[in-house]
Amino acid sequence: MKVVVTGASGSVGTALLRAARNENWEVVGVARRRPDTARQPYSSADWMQCDLGAPDAVHRLSEALEGAQVVVHLAWAIQPASDDPARRRTNVTGSTHVLQAAVNAEVPHVVAASSVAAYAPAPRWKRVGEDWPCTGVPGSAYSADKVVLERMLDEFVLHNPTVAVSRIRPCAVVQRDSGAQLERWTVSPLIPPQILGRRWLPVPLWKGLRAQAVHADDVADALRLIIRQREVGAFNLASEPVLNAPELARIFGGVLVPVPLSVLLALAWPSWRLGLQPMHPGWLKLADQVPLMDTSRARSQLGWVPRHDTRSALEEFVAAIARGCGTASDPLKSRGDGDRWSRFGWGRPVHQSQCEETS
Repeated sequence: MKVVVTGASGSVGTALLRAARNENWEVVGVARRRPDTARQPYSSADWMQCDLGAPDAVHRLSEALEGAQVVVHLAWAIQPASDDPARRRTNVTGSTHVLQAAVNAEVPHVVAASSVAAYAPAPRWKRVGEDWPCTGVPGSAYSADKVVLERMLDEFVLHNPTVAVSRIRPCAVVQRDSGAQLERWTVSPLIPPQILGRRWLPVPLWKGLRAQAVHADDVADALRLIIRQREVGAFNLASEPVLNAPELARIFGGVLVPVPLSVLLALAWPSWRLGLQPMHPGWLKLADQVPLMDTSRARSQLGWVPRHDTRSALEEFVAAIARGCGTASDPLKSRGDGDRWSRFGWGRPVHQSQCEETS
């Protein structure tokens, strides 16, 4: 069976390539930057280098999808650098191109990675199912783009009733191989990453914070089951248990410092704008407002059982950030000498804005 995976060099894509080695699949990986194909798991796939937002992407993707039984659309600009292609060019235009190419090549099964971020806020400790409204979290560009993807998929289902369409909605996806990537996305160069996880490290968090996480290998396993069983519809993906602020502080450091969210937001904006730290305040709004998910549909319909609980997945991830772990792909590259200081913006943001209205 031929399976084409967009964003195959990213975190979930890399995990899916690992899972695919146990399947009788012919995998074609699509990425804007080709990984080192001499190293696993990238050596197990054929590769096409393609910028999904480029004008010629539909033609090139249509050719790559010829004869494919499944296309898994994982490519997404989550925290693009200032000099990367514009966020919506990748997320919205790129997704449009993938769906059009799937129609052109008559691919019978489309699987897309949405997110918990597509959901509207809910009461703080309420768990929502797949029928919860996908209207997004105000103030988050990541959420807004996922809402657009959900609407695109709804339209695609309406106009292509013979195509099986599946979508996953994971919470925060973590793994060892994305340690250096998440360091680049979230940690100020003023903070030595090696101190993360130390018992004496103060961790400023706000009251009421609660979080779900899932290991990338467990997300890949859900994708494998969806492909193998040709399941359709949406599937929430998250591990247990849900963690609160004191529990998160113990994983990321050890000493919880309660700080109101309004204060953290007020500090995040100027420090992001000046390039002192990479995390736009939109991410804090999303972390506070994103709902908790009920994963019973994935567990009952797919037979999905995550192998990693939330604590162990996050502990592995925090240790990986401290060590700068990565792989042989550009998005997941390991931390190198000089990387820390090269991440200073010196008066300008190092990553694109996460304001909802920014294109």
